[in-house]
Amino acid sequence: MSLLVQLVLTFSLLSILAVGGGTAVLPEMQTLLAHQFDITHAQFVHIYSIGQVAPGPNMLMVLIIGFKVAGIVGSGIVLLAFFLPSSILCFYAGRLWSHFAHNPWRRTIQSALEPISIGLMASGVYAVAKASIVSPVTLILALFTLYLILRTKINPVFVILGSGMLGFIYLRFFLS
Repeated sequence: MSLLVQLVLTFSLLSILAVGGGTAVLPEMQTLLAHQFDITHAQFVHIYSIGQVAPGPNMLMVLIIGFKVAGIVGSGIVLLAFFLPSSILCFYAGRLWSHFAHNPWRRTIQSALEPISIGLMASGVYAVAKASIVSPVTLILALFTLYLILRTKINPVFVILGSGMLGFIYLRFFLS
């Protein structure tokens, strides 16, 4: 199977599975990329980090993955394969959801999907944390970053960049 077809199939599947947002498919994405495209966990974490800091939706990180696997064409293919299927599904599901606006079971379904979405997002956070928290120092940086984001009004981009700089300084100068 050609590499581009494999990219389309992989990211179309991930698109449909992204219930609760892109974070929900991070563990599956990480596994598929490692098996099919030889992207290591460390590379995945680096790509994910770029997606978090870059402006726009954080799942635009899939463009970097497509570029890494198959250049600029791979980037374009992954963009369409990841965002188009879920957008079409969301459009029609939204229309159907509006059609049943007054049915009593609608709230029941919505209530059932909320914890599922939260669980899927938590599994995505766990997958990234497992690959990136590799020492007591990285654990402290992660907890400190979490604390600052939850308890202060500092822009999260600055918190993430600052923590990244502290981690770089520590890894570069104290572990050399």
